[in-house]
Amino acid sequence: MAARERVFGAIGKSVKAVAKSRGSEWWYTPHMAAAARAIEERIPLVDLILEVRDARIPLSSEYLQLRKIPSACRIIVLNKADLADRSQTKFLTFLQARVRELKKKDDRAHVITLMLVGIPNVGKSALANSLHQVGRISAAEKGRLKHSVVTPQPGETKSISSLKIASHPNIFVLDTPSVLPPDVIDDEVCSKLAVTGAIKDSVAGEINLAEYFLSILNLGEEYKKWAKLSSSEAGVALTGDGSLSLGKKQKKKYPTDHTQDFIVNNVRRTLFDSVSSFGGCTEDGEDLARLIQGEFEVLQKVFHLPLETKECNYSRVAIKLLNLYRTGRLGHYTLDHVPCN
Repeated sequence: MAARERVFGAIGKSVKAVAKSRGSEWWYTPHMAAAARAIEERIPLVDLILEVRDARIPLSSEYLQLRKIPSACRIIVLNKADLADRSQTKFLTFLQARVRELKKKDDRAHVITLMLVGIPNVGKSALANSLHQVGRISAAEKGRLKHSVVTPQPGETKSISSLKIASHPNIFVLDTPSVLPPDVIDDEVCSKLAVTGAIKDSVAGEINLAEYFLSILNLGEEYKKWAKLSSSEAGVALTGDGSLSLGKKQKKKYPTDHTQDFIVNNVRRTLFDSVSSFGGCTEDGEDLARLIQGEFEVLQKVFHLPLETKECNYSRVAIKLLNLYRTGRLGHYTLDHVPCN
């Protein structure tokens, strides 16, 4: 069995064990069950349902509770890729066109209600806030903006909130709590939900998740885009013993801040060098595991971590690496196999 299959199998089993544990704080909690019931009760009362999915896992992030809903009432939104800042206005225009269609069917309607639904951490609240802000600006309305809570942690929205996004007719969007399916039986789906942040990292463990991401990177083509990076461009040089050597201008920066461009570039360069110079076969499970082990070793130096226990530093490397992956600093990845049709 390949290393990647071994890793996602372990992650999937960890997630499923939590899902099956009664009263778990990470999976289908009583609060999530109550939210699912509240959403289901409102479905007949809304005009459109916007199902938000993660563009990295467009199939695995499906909101399963909507499978019985007619497709004519539902719009699937691929977030975290398709909706950059400027896209929000275009998306609002698209929604308004759909609303005009609804208006033609019922010209007595003065209020149109949309409802955002989705699994944890797909960006529902961020989308609701953006639509709310753009809609109010376009309508030249004044007043204090309401905001849905947005954090990188899954499950922060606790109740259904209403935000106005347009006037004439009035259009409101309902931001709803995230809901996972009560049962997930597919190990690979569980792994994808975990590595993209839909489930708390503590369920599977940051190191396991980082290993899974590195196996995706090592077996893919994305790292080849970093071939032209040089140490001088990155602003950081690796000395003969692998320690960091900063230029004069970089000494004022903070080498422990992994989000800085020169650190990110050095991470890219280091990963490119590690994969391209690897003498083993990445398709072989043991070889791939050995490559990932070496990447963890060198990334400790790239992230400029203090000399501590290997387990502690590996955990820090994993947290920083996952953050860079989830914010798009290490390339873009579609983890689901999406059919062409």
